[in-house]
Amino acid sequence: MGEVGIDPDYVTGVPDCVSFPEQFSRTRRLAILAGSMAAGAGAGFAMNAGMVAPLLVAAAFAGGVLSTWSPCGYSSISLLRPTGKGPRAMLDWLPTFAAHGLGYAAGAVILGTLLGAIGVLAGFSGVATGFGLALLALIGLAYGAHQLDFLRVPYPQRRAQVPHDARQRFPKWVVGGLYGLSLGLDYLTYVQTPLLYMTTAAAVLTGNIVHAIAIIAVFNLGRYLPVAVNLAPVSDYQIQSWLGRHQERAAIADGAILTAIGAALAVLALA
Repeated sequence: MGEVGIDPDYVTGVPDCVSFPEQFSRTRRLAILAGSMAAGAGAGFAMNAGMVAPLLVAAAFAGGVLSTWSPCGYSSISLLRPTGKGPRAMLDWLPTFAAHGLGYAAGAVILGTLLGAIGVLAGFSGVATGFGLALLALIGLAYGAHQLDFLRVPYPQRRAQVPHDARQRFPKWVVGGLYGLSLGLDYLTYVQTPLLYMTTAAAVLTGNIVHAIAIIAVFNLGRYLPVAVNLAPVSDYQIQSWLGRHQERAAIADGAILTAIGAALAVLALA
């Protein structure tokens, strides 16, 4: 997991966080790992190939929401807040919210097109093939154990944040669009959920550009919607404090989801 950057300049390195407000004991994490594997395996026996795509779409959305617990998730909610209070301030903020969403949409089209094209060139024909299921199961089980702190596996990320000083050079709605595009490309900044890797692999495995764009768009939708919390009558401090208190819970939820999906797809692959 990573820390929230507060330097107003562009952050080129985001260190991993080693301390959380709440700690889950090894015994508790082991119970979550075992329970997630059992639940996932049970679901796998009840699944068929037609259920794989909806499952991955749900996982993509969950991954997008969980990416809020990344440095840029904290930053976007904080830096793209309305100016002032009351209905007028909220109305004036809507173009920023809309531009942010359009940026995410553009990022999904760009990244999804690239991943889908890779899948086409590689000759992949869908996520529910034997190879696809095995690959996605491996990603889920390995990175689930990673998030639950039982295994260390490579976590390639560009550990950077969006440029905070952009807000001083452009109108807020422009900053909203630029942030949306940067975050919507998903690999330009640090994303602290390995569900991004599962979503990326699924997009490539579709072997279809339209389907790849769709699954990245779902992930990005999950990233985008939490910014809407700024429409609620809560302060930035309250939002940031709530996120901070639940940082470890988000990592545990991430690990549980990955493990359960990995186990389900492993059972389906072996069936």
